[in-house]
Formats: sequence, structure tokens, C-alpha cells
Amino acid sequence: MIIHAKAYPRAGLIGNPSDGYFGKTISFVFKNFAAEVLLYQSPELEILPNTRDHSKFKSINGLAEDVRLFGYYGGIRLLKATVKRFHDYCAENAVKLDNRNFTIRYHTNIPSQVGLAGSSAIITACLRALMAFYEVSIPKPVQPGLVLSVEKNELGIMAGLQDRVAQVYEGMVYMNFARDIMERCGHGEYEELDVGLLPNIYLAFREDLSEESGVFHNDIRGRFDRGDPQVVEAMKYWAALAEQARNCLVERRLERIPELLNANFDMRRKIYKLSPGNLLMVDTARSAGASAKFTGSGGAIIGTYEDEAMFNRLAEALAAIKVKIIKPVFKPPEKTPS
Repeated sequence: MIIHAKAYPRAGLIGNPSDGYFGKTISFVFKNFAAEVLLYQSPELEILPNTRDHSKFKSINGLAEDVRLFGYYGGIRLLKATVKRFHDYCAENAVKLDNRNFTIRYHTNIPSQVGLAGSSAIITACLRALMAFYEVSIPKPVQPGLVLSVEKNELGIMAGLQDRVAQVYEGMVYMNFARDIMERCGHGEYEELDVGLLPNIYLAFREDLSEESGVFHNDIRGRFDRGDPQVVEAMKYWAALAEQARNCLVERRLERIPELLNANFDMRRKIYKLSPGNLLMVDTARSAGASAKFTGSGGAIIGTYEDEAMFNRLAEALAAIKVKIIKPVFKPPEKTPS
């Protein structure tokens, strides 16, 4: 039996980055790209490398270009850490695993390190494959925390829950990570929303602006933990924006969404040190009349546009600074293990 499992990139619509700080967010997955894991039974457990994991290069320039595109880490560490964390979860919850081995490999075309949650997509797909192979059921609200623990506990990558929630649930999700809820339940409260509620949405990204999320979040985490009033209040502000956006979507008051998205980024601009390239993407999109904010940790933006004429102006303006633009593709969520 060959098991195929997929997961998709995530776009943070609003509220980020408050998800790691007891806030509220709205995110959705889109299916223009995907991470896929293939798993089948074998005599020994083997993790096969992807092209992103190779160690042989044509030249020193080739090595430098590979690092620019994919960073210093490929996907093998993600698969290895997921398998280990899955094993530990099963042991902790008295779930007996069959004495079988497997070979596993992955493929992804999700743009790397641009804030589209490509790493957690690989982990989520791997977790789905393992659940299917061993016929293990893990409650859906628990799965995002398990995926996050792979990154935070096993690999030391700082991140929040929103990416993993959206990728586990698929579609669009409004998430409440209030401290009392997290402490009482061990996870947030998640409300699935119809992606058909969204106004006209675009995504744009430029791969040479990327940086790992862990690097991006580190200073803010320290300031939050120290009780820095500016950061603490910013997290509350972003959470309030997400709640307002949720109500506007449900009540079909879509004219307010652009204003809320812009406000989300304007606060980020005040408290984060942002690269000139990232700022240029946002400012260029806004100069064409669109709203714009980061989808995640930088390198990609999301926003709204009024009509095709505005989208064409936006595409032309972003192309001039070598930024790719897409309209997110949505399909009905696929049935996944729960």
C-alpha cells in the first residue's frame, strides 16, 4: 500500500502575529501549491532526500544559489522530527504502534521561506501519512499543537499555531487563542468559515526577501515575555482586528476589510524592524489602490482589490519590482484523518 498525503500553504488574512501571544487570527489555505508526502511499507525505516536536501553542487555559485532559495535546511529534518514526535505522542497516550517499517519521502512546490508556512505543510502531510499508515486517530483540535511541537520542541523554531490550524482544518478558520482557553483546553477555539465570504483576494511574493520565521519572531517574543507595553498592546490590537474582520465577513460588510488589513500591517510597521524590500512590496501594492499586509513572517503579502482593472494595475506595478502575484485557488477540503 502506497499512502499519499497532502497539505497546502497558509495565508494569514488578519490578526497575525498575535497567534503565538494569546491573540486571534483568521487564516486560510489555498491550493495553488502543495506539499506531498509518499509513504510505503519497507523492511527498514528510511527517509529519502528531496532535491532540496542534496549536498552535491555544480560550483560554489550553485551552492550559494541553493542556500538563497532554500536556506540551510531541507525537509529531511522535518520528516525525522515528525516521525519522532508522532512516536512520542503515541507512547504518551498508550497508543500501540504495529511493528512495521516504512520508507517516506516528500515533494513540495510551495515557495520556500516567504511566510506561506511551507515547512508546517510538510510536517502536516507527514503526520497525515503516519496516521493513515498506523491507523491512528488523533483528534483534529489536537493535531495543530502536535505539528507545532515538532517545530518548537524538536527543532527549536519559534512559531504560532495559526498556520497549523489552517492546514489541519483546511478552508478558512477564525481562531481564538485567549490565555484562559489555551490553559483550559490545551488548544484554541476554532470556527470554520466559508471561503466564499472573502472579497477579491490576491497573494504576492518575492523569494529573495525570505528569512526563517524563527529569526523574525525572536525579538518580539522576548519583549512580550518581559511585558513590554508596546508589544503587549499590539497583540491585543491585532486580536481585536481579527474579531472585527470575522464579524464583517459573516455580516457581509466587506467594504471594511481593506481598512482592517491595512491597519494590521501599519501596527506591524511600528514595532518590527522590516526590510526595505518587504516595505516596498506593501507600498507598491497600496500605490495601485489595493490593501496589503504580510501573509506571515515576510516575503509574501496579501490584500484585497476592487475589480479586474485594479488587479491588472497591481500586477503591473508588482512585476516592475519582480514580485509574483496570484489569485488563490480554493477547492473543497479533502477528507483527512481525524
